[in-house]
Amino acid sequence: MKIVEGGTVTSPSGFSAAAVSCGFKESGGPDLALIYSHSDCSAAGMFTRNRVVGAPVIVDKDTLAGNSDRLRAIVANAGVANACTGPKGMAAARITQTLAAKALDCLSDQVLVLSTGVIGVPLDIEKMAEGIPLAANQLSPEAGQAVARAIMTTDTRPKHLAVRVQLADGEATIGGMAKGSGMIHPDMATMLAVLTTDAAISPESLRDVLSPAVERTFNRISIDGDTSTNDTVLILANGASGRRLSDYASLTEFAEGVEALCGELSRKIVRDGEGASKFVTIRVTGTHDEAEAVRIGRTIATSPLVKTAFAGGDPNWGRILAAAGRAGIDFDPGLVRLWIAAETGMELAVVDQGAPTEATAAELAAVFKLPSFRVHLDLGMGPGEATVWTCDMTREYVSINADYHT
Repeated sequence: MKIVEGGTVTSPSGFSAAAVSCGFKESGGPDLALIYSHSDCSAAGMFTRNRVVGAPVIVDKDTLAGNSDRLRAIVANAGVANACTGPKGMAAARITQTLAAKALDCLSDQVLVLSTGVIGVPLDIEKMAEGIPLAANQLSPEAGQAVARAIMTTDTRPKHLAVRVQLADGEATIGGMAKGSGMIHPDMATMLAVLTTDAAISPESLRDVLSPAVERTFNRISIDGDTSTNDTVLILANGASGRRLSDYASLTEFAEGVEALCGELSRKIVRDGEGASKFVTIRVTGTHDEAEAVRIGRTIATSPLVKTAFAGGDPNWGRILAAAGRAGIDFDPGLVRLWIAAETGMELAVVDQGAPTEATAAELAAVFKLPSFRVHLDLGMGPGEATVWTCDMTREYVSINADYHT
């Protein structure tokens, strides 16, 4: 697998994009993204598990249920989530499909829709009616970075990447973009991601690849513990490279590429967390199974006490153990071991067999004050392990979200 320098969602062959301003963002910047394939695509999607969902989530699920092998386009807007908007919101999402289909000369069920922004605000379909044809006339394979910027809300930078994978009959490219900075927690939160590939693969195989990749990446990050209404990860495969996933080895290589891409995009989201000053990798080992490790890791990652200690560079490691202890997993505190380390450094033992080591407060504080570090908790019970990525919670996070709607 190779990283494509400056890679984007349009790096795979046969994809183009455009970004325009419709007036959804108060800044006046681009807020409508159109991604288009010049040939039919297989498609798959993963969505929020929140019981309150945006109209685009419902529409995309319905669309993929009826058509997952001839998709052509994705329309995404930022600034308005089109969530909690009732029948009018559903109608607006459907009309968006129709507008895009007309502009692109395809069918409505060949278009998927994404929205992100303020919940409870109606989607102005007149703005979409003006913006979509404009975007359709500006489609270009060079617009990958532009569409990554157009879907940003409180993000401070665009998030995009592409990789090349070696299949049995040659190389294929996988590209992607994502947005997300707050309301981020396992089950994907207020996050949108679009992946594209020029490999030929069936919708069924795409789902088999996407589901575990999302579970181990986008569903292993947490910024603030809040899940939202519009979380979506979509993948389109148009086969334009002529490379087919014809054997197990090729499928395995492709799946590894998708997971690597999702992993990098998800970590970019955490590093850009609202107000975040620390990027923290939490590794939990020694549980009975992976699910237990995930549960403990998520509990630590969302603890306000842990996250504020991270923000202050305070080596109050007792908060980490206390969070693990309330995760609902039975373990013996007398077996617990804890280490911390710089992102690429040697681990410093903090707790051994449930008791503190001789590590000094100065040594511990030096790690906790780093902009990026690792926490490793071992429970000494079994082979289960998992990694979760999080950030600190600062005063700036409170300020951003206190003022977000107004």
